[in-house]
Amino acid sequence: MSTERKTMALSILWKAPKVNPVNHKAQSVPVLNPLNIYGRTFFFSTMGFMIAFMSWYAWTPLLSKTIKDDLHLSKTDIANSNVLALTATLLVRFMVGPLCDRFGPRLVYISLLLVGMIPTAMAGLVTSARGVMVIRFFVGILGGTFVPCQVWSMQFFDKNVIGTANGLMAGMGNAGGGITYFVMPAIFDSLVHSQRLTPHVAWRVSFTVPAILITATALGMLFLCEDTPTGKWADRKKMVSNSSGDSTPVKTGGVVVELPNGGRLGQLYHAPTSNSTLEEKKEPVEGYISNPEDARLGEVEIARTEVEIARAEVVKAPTFREAVNVFFSLQCLMLALPYACSFGGELAINSILGAYYMDRFPHLTQTSSGKWAAMFGFLNVVFRPAGGMLSDIIYRKSNRSVSAKKFWLVFLGVSQGAMCLAIGLLNTHTQATMFGLVAGLALFMDASNGANFALVPHVFPQANGILSGFVGASGNLGGVIFALLFRFNGIHYGRVIWWIGCVCVAVNVGVSWIRVIPKGQIGGL
Repeated sequence: MSTERKTMALSILWKAPKVNPVNHKAQSVPVLNPLNIYGRTFFFSTMGFMIAFMSWYAWTPLLSKTIKDDLHLSKTDIANSNVLALTATLLVRFMVGPLCDRFGPRLVYISLLLVGMIPTAMAGLVTSARGVMVIRFFVGILGGTFVPCQVWSMQFFDKNVIGTANGLMAGMGNAGGGITYFVMPAIFDSLVHSQRLTPHVAWRVSFTVPAILITATALGMLFLCEDTPTGKWADRKKMVSNSSGDSTPVKTGGVVVELPNGGRLGQLYHAPTSNSTLEEKKEPVEGYISNPEDARLGEVEIARTEVEIARAEVVKAPTFREAVNVFFSLQCLMLALPYACSFGGELAINSILGAYYMDRFPHLTQTSSGKWAAMFGFLNVVFRPAGGMLSDIIYRKSNRSVSAKKFWLVFLGVSQGAMCLAIGLLNTHTQATMFGLVAGLALFMDASNGANFALVPHVFPQANGILSGFVGASGNLGGVIFALLFRFNGIHYGRVIWWIGCVCVAVNVGVSWIRVIPKGQIGGL
């Protein structure tokens, strides 16, 4: 690839994206352009989830020693608090899905952040094991931010890049679980050694930092972001232009979505620069009508079909019956069970990984074991987006086959099960082997999470919030179940991990036969 082509490929990271004129969704992800409405949404959605995840797991690095010694906690107390934190998130994710469809994901996101900030700020008031459990339960509200994070993304990014967008947001957000293993001990050590605070006071003061970060991020979302590319959530139907191309031009943060000279829908355009006109910058995109003036009747029909599909996919305020139909569909099961294994396994293993390392390698300190455990969370930055990106590539290379996306998900799920079996059965005392196996597990587990939410937008697009909430909640349900297995097996971490591996393999093979799109729905035949 020439230097010029490489530069052009990289430029999508900061250039205003091409926008589908039918639904006003971006065709690329401007990761490095927070001034653009699409880039700004990406930035705040990612940052919000990262801060929320960091705060949700802020207890874990300090709990195994500092807080445990200060409050005289037992291993059972710690395990119970882990389960309660996951349980709260399960309930919140289940509830906020329909709320996202009704009130819009941005406002739901902001509300969860501000509500979750309160118990985070109150962490320093805890004086007993019961207090730890209560506070961690309510801090678990922050874990529910994953659902509006993903649903908000689905309003701004089109299907050809949604796996990439969702994967990047969730992957970088999940990395908060790794960041907290560095940040919280660093804050604690600084307060003890530089500020001369006692450990009893220092760990309590440490929690003010995530509380401040949560508040700042929520206010940024409130004042700097939009519900949809076209404005308010109540006006989301305006996202879909009409089939004759005479709809009112929509300005979306410098990306002007307008078909010049009465052209018909079906063509995508680059956003104009300040020194050029839209007519000069229009560039046809493969798969869409390239010359509106000479379009044949069949091409016009394709354009109208694009509009009809987009209208059918506009998120609707859900009724109880519609929600039940989604919850009890095989398609929901096809996504929920693998996510219960992948994200649920990640949550449960992330909670015990530091303790597991200290058990296998007694010479490690709280800080050093925490840093090695942080690797598991940090790898989300690479592997979760990779799962979504490869899913998008497979989708495009297979002529937009959603079944191809499904089989990619199944492959990743079976592979993560194999890695769990290797870790649990070997249960090695060799650091290099252990850390290498855990990195391999992170590869398949994180990629499976990304591939799952690359598939979600295709299944029930008119009920993205409901489906995302249910699938997201299933991840926490898996986390609770796996955490209970760790809870009742004491320090036998390896045994539980290979059990998880068996479940992962069985579940992913078991759902592989389910069709992705229900019969009777557009695309379901």
